[in-house]
Amino acid sequence: MSKLPKEHQFLDLSDYGRPLAFLIANRLKTTIFTPIHVTLAFTFCGLLAIVSILNGFYWSALIFLIFKSVLDAADGELARLKNTPSHIGRYFDSISDFILNLLFMLSIWQITNVSIYLVLLAFIGLELQGTLYNYYYVILRNRHDGDSTSRVFENKTPNALHGENQQTVNILYKIYSYCYGPYDRIIYSLDKNAIKGKYQPNWLMTAVSTFGLGFQLLLIGLFLVLGIKAYIIPFFIGYSLLIFVFILIRQLLNK
Repeated sequence: MSKLPKEHQFLDLSDYGRPLAFLIANRLKTTIFTPIHVTLAFTFCGLLAIVSILNGFYWSALIFLIFKSVLDAADGELARLKNTPSHIGRYFDSISDFILNLLFMLSIWQITNVSIYLVLLAFIGLELQGTLYNYYYVILRNRHDGDSTSRVFENKTPNALHGENQQTVNILYKIYSYCYGPYDRIIYSLDKNAIKGKYQPNWLMTAVSTFGLGFQLLLIGLFLVLGIKAYIIPFFIGYSLLIFVFILIRQLLNK
């Protein structure tokens, strides 16, 4: 189930797991399993990937990273199929991703001789890449009446939806803000007029989708099985420079 109307869909390179995610969600839609259960499952897959990395089982790590990405898409699909939108589910999903991303980077640090400062720089780059992708994607979805469970600006606590506890929403929103707030502010300051732009071509969104978490994790897994683990951290640091390239392209297209 796409988050965009058909005429505005683009090739999302980070969303390769969507077809399998839809099949999983379809199987679960009449069961007692909820999107939160699926989020817990992808968190477990992420932890298994980390254990595999630390123990040198790189093919296993690649498989778990890919399946983690599939389940990361499946929780949202299940929420849409069951018509159970949830702020709690959305924030829990994002917080889980943030923690896992940090652990992924730290596990790479453990198996290489890279400086911890470079690892933290790569993590910051990883998060900024994902933030730019999400920023442009959410703008596109809101502009064309697509899925609107995410907000362009997460600058205030939302009201709890049906079946949610407001206090739980408040707590998760605060944690989410601590995790992602600094990155949101940086990306917004770099391209604050993106929401006013009228032209966001599909080819640009496809290029920016390489910043999506699914594609990032696929690259990490491939670097591991190809025996070039030492290049993972330098790659994500250098790849972050494309943030400025993509922003410049979007701004030039909307002059």
